[in-house]
Amino acid sequence: MITQRLRVAAYAVCLRDESLLLARWVSPDGARRHWTLPGGGVEHTEDPFDAVVREVAEETGYAAQVERLLGVNSRTRNVERVDDDVVELHMLAVFYRARVVGGELRAETGGTTDLARWVPMAQVATLERSVVVDIGLELHRSAPPTGHVAPIRTTGLLRH
Repeated sequence: MITQRLRVAAYAVCLRDESLLLARWVSPDGARRHWTLPGGGVEHTEDPFDAVVREVAEETGYAAQVERLLGVNSRTRNVERVDDDVVELHMLAVFYRARVVGGELRAETGGTTDLARWVPMAQVATLERSVVVDIGLELHRSAPPTGHVAPIRTTGLLRH
């Protein structure tokens, strides 16, 4: 049986001194890790604008100020569950440019990430990372008036 599910998330592109702020996502069993933009799921009744500020604080320890909306990305994928059901996951991601305005860098405790770090832009492409990193950077780089970029090829990237 295929179940359909919508997941809305908000992500921050934070740049400083030619470095990008990233958080390292960890699977629930701790076996898989990859880098992603600070951000995550929007809670019921929460505005994505507020969600991205909350997520940056939770995952990095920083207070963030949203500077502007970069765009929205929509993608789908099928996820097999342990009970052999398949979930058709529709992921709607809202990307913002944000800047750090306070706080201190620290790792999240008891959440979905275990490390936060400023990564030099020259090293980002070498990391095992979620496709949301590349989508966010492309939206930041190209600043499309429509807020939409063509699908990012996921070769060598994780589709998270």
